[in-house]
Amino acid sequence: MRHHALLYVTLLAVFLMACSEEHEHVAPAIYPRDSVSVMISNGVNTLISDSGVVKYRIVAEQWEVNQNKKPSRWIFEKGLFLEQFDLAMHVQSFIQCDTAYYYDTDRLWELRGRVRIHTKNGVKFSSEELFWDERVKEFYSNKFSHVITPDKELKGNRFRSDDKMNKYSVKYTNGYFDRNDFANSPRSNMTKTQADSAKMQGRGQASPRRINKNN
Repeated sequence: MRHHALLYVTLLAVFLMACSEEHEHVAPAIYPRDSVSVMISNGVNTLISDSGVVKYRIVAEQWEVNQNKKPSRWIFEKGLFLEQFDLAMHVQSFIQCDTAYYYDTDRLWELRGRVRIHTKNGVKFSSEELFWDERVKEFYSNKFSHVITPDKELKGNRFRSDDKMNKYSVKYTNGYFDRNDFANSPRSNMTKTQADSAKMQGRGQASPRRINKNN
């Protein structure tokens, strides 16, 4: 009988010790993750306005808005087609690319992949990269760019343009110009007499001269 009582007391002591050493099971804290988006829309076809004026039409397979990334951005991982309007809602140009990011706080577009622009004036632009700064109304790219207009063609790096593609520059260029671009050059406006006079004023042909090897 004493043996059973002693065993019972021992088991009770072990049970009480085990209860006193219990650990609280707490799940790890949940922190906002950088990958969480506030909105993901599929099959997008929508108009974007600024100060009550419709400026763009966006067509995209997927549109993601992420405000947790720094800076916050719109993400178009599956391509973007964008139409740009004037105040009368006439299409001024369209832009398409494989991937696009819009940094809404900076009002800056980053276009990647097969970037293409066509304007109503017949200007065509292509590159693998293009930035569009809405604050200063400027396009720019530091990668190889190809610009075709109705009368010329340019290829080069460091492209800069206003957002209407009316004034642009391409550095480190090579390209084709229509000969009519040079029709109004000063040389073409010269009379035959003026051209002959200019030729006579140039450097004349040097006469052969014997060299004395003894000097």
